[in-house]
Amino acid sequence: MELRERIASATKDAMKARDAARLSTLRLVGAAIKDREIAARGEGGPDASGGLSGDELVALLSRMVKQRQESARAYEEGGRLELAERELAEIGIIQEFLPRQLDQAEVAAAVDTVIADLGAESVRDMGRVMGELRARHAGQMDFGAAGALVKARLMG
Repeated sequence: MELRERIASATKDAMKARDAARLSTLRLVGAAIKDREIAARGEGGPDASGGLSGDELVALLSRMVKQRQESARAYEEGGRLELAERELAEIGIIQEFLPRQLDQAEVAAAVDTVIADLGAESVRDMGRVMGELRARHAGQMDFGAAGALVKARLMG
């Protein structure tokens, strides 16, 4: 089942179950997808004819997770734990539709593999390595953390 269909189905299930928190989050996801599609039509981009590709949807959902992580951190620092918990709950719901996240060991192995495959030797190759990591593992890792690891591997 396509990602968009899974989200629509989950939204219907949340309505039937009267799960207000889940339904609210899934509606936010649906609205974000529609907003992005409308923006793409306005730009006359390659997806101006209709929907976003699967990779674009994964990227959108990943951005939504990252935004909520930052919000939760800010709420925790501000002592607003109930709001932080709500953000964390939304993260859990959104992550159901993302590919499985790689753990630290898997990220390290992926970085080493890409560096070896490309024959990268110095920090000047970092852009190529990061581009290949994004192509191979879209939505499966935090590329900010992976970037630091790539830099350390190429410098050392």
